[in-house]
Amino acid sequence: MRFPAEPFRIKVVEKIRRTTRDERVELLQRAGLNVFLIPADAIYVDLLTDSGTGAMSDHQWAGLMIGDESYAGSKSFFKFESAVRDVTGFPSVIPTHQGRVAENLLFSTICSEGKTIIANTHFDTTRANVEMNHAEALDLPVKESMDPQLGSLWKGNMDLAKLEAKLKADRDNVPMVVMTVTNNSTGGQPVSMENIRGASKLCKQYGVPFFIDCARFAENCWFIHELEPGYKGKSIIEIARELFSYADGCWMSAKKDALVNIGGFIAMNDVELARKLQQKLILIEGFPTYGGLAGRDLEAVAIGLYEGMEQEYLQYRTAQVRYLGEMLLDAGISIVRPVGGHAVFIDAKAFCDHIPAEQFPGVALTSALYREAGIRGVEIGSLMFGHKDPATGEHVGPHLELVRLAIPRRVYTTAHMTYVAESIVELHKSRHAIKGMRLTYEAPVLRHFTARLEEV
Repeated sequence: MRFPAEPFRIKVVEKIRRTTRDERVELLQRAGLNVFLIPADAIYVDLLTDSGTGAMSDHQWAGLMIGDESYAGSKSFFKFESAVRDVTGFPSVIPTHQGRVAENLLFSTICSEGKTIIANTHFDTTRANVEMNHAEALDLPVKESMDPQLGSLWKGNMDLAKLEAKLKADRDNVPMVVMTVTNNSTGGQPVSMENIRGASKLCKQYGVPFFIDCARFAENCWFIHELEPGYKGKSIIEIARELFSYADGCWMSAKKDALVNIGGFIAMNDVELARKLQQKLILIEGFPTYGGLAGRDLEAVAIGLYEGMEQEYLQYRTAQVRYLGEMLLDAGISIVRPVGGHAVFIDAKAFCDHIPAEQFPGVALTSALYREAGIRGVEIGSLMFGHKDPATGEHVGPHLELVRLAIPRRVYTTAHMTYVAESIVELHKSRHAIKGMRLTYEAPVLRHFTARLEEV
C-alpha cells in the first residue's frame, strides 16, 4: 500500500455534487476568476485550505454536548487550559476564536514603526498583522527552501547565521523572533529540533523573545520523530513538550492540528504581556475564559489537541499527502519536494512556464483546475505575496510561484486523491492553453481573498 488505510471508519457522510464544465465557467466569471469567491456547494474536492475543514471525531462531537456555556469561569475553559498547559508547558493561556486573532493581539501590542519581526517565513495573515502595525516582517528561510526540486530535509528551517547577524546588529528593534512549524509558505516543510534549539539559543543570547506559530506542530513533531536522529523512540507529546520548552510562548490556529472547525489560543511565560493581551481580548472578543469561543468549542479543542498527536493518525495523515504528491511526481508534474505535512504544492512557475509572474500563473492554474475538474486549490505566489514597486511601478514577486492543495484532515479518501492527481495530469497536457490574468480589483491588504481578475 502506498499509504496506510484510514485509522477510522466513517459514521456520517456529507453529499457533494458534481457540476458541469459550463456551470463552472459561469461561476468563475461571476467570481472574477477568484476561486475564493466560488460557493462551496459548487466544489467537488475542496483543497483551498486545511484550516477548520477537518472532520471531528465521535469523542469531540460528544464533547460538544457537555460544553459549559458560562460567561466566566466555564468548566470547559479549565479543561482547555489544562490541555494547552500539559502540551506546551506555558502557564498563561488565552483562548481566541482562531490564530489570526492571536496574531492581532500580539502584534498590535509589540509592533511599532522601526521594529522588525523575524521568522523562518511569515504566512500571509501573520505578515499582514505585522505590517498593519507598522513593523517589518523579515523572512530568513534557509536557501534550500528556494529550490522546489531540491529534496533535502528540513527546508522549513530558519537561516541561523542570518538570524544572528540581524540580532547582533539590531536586537533593540526586534521585539520577537517567530518559528512557524511546519513552514507553510515554503511548501509545508518541517523544522528540525536542532534548528529550533539553535534559534532559541540565539534569542536567549541577545535577549529577544522566541515564539512558535504552532498551527501544525503535531505534523512537525511527526517529521522529527521519523527523520531526526534520537527521536524515533519518543512519543509525539514528548517531542512536542521539548519543542515548546525552547520557546517563550506560542500561538495556534487550532483549526489545523487540534482537529476543530474553530478555535485557537496564545500561551506564554510572560505574565505581564499576557495581561496586556487579555485586556485587548476583553475589548474585542469577550471574557478571558472564553475568548470568542463557545464552551463546546473549548471542549473540542481540549480533546483534539491529544487526538492530533496520535501516531497512527499522523502516519496516515502525512502518508495520504505524500500519496498525492508521489502520483504527481510519477507523472512528471513539478511540485515542492519533499512532500510536506499538510499539502502538496504545485510549482506553478514550471506548470505555466509560458505565463510571466506579473500575470499570476498560480491564479491562472487554480482557475483552470476548478474549470476543468471542480477542484479548488489556492495560489501562494505573486497575487498573495507580490506587490508593485512604489518607485518604478514594476511587479515585485516572491521567489516561489506555488499552488497549494491543502488536504482537510479525516475528510477525503484515497479515491478522491486519485481523482485529484488524474485531473492535474490531464490539465498538464493542455497547460499552454491556460491564459495569464490581470487584476480588475484589489484590496489594499490581503488582496488575494477578494481580488477580481480577467484573462489577458
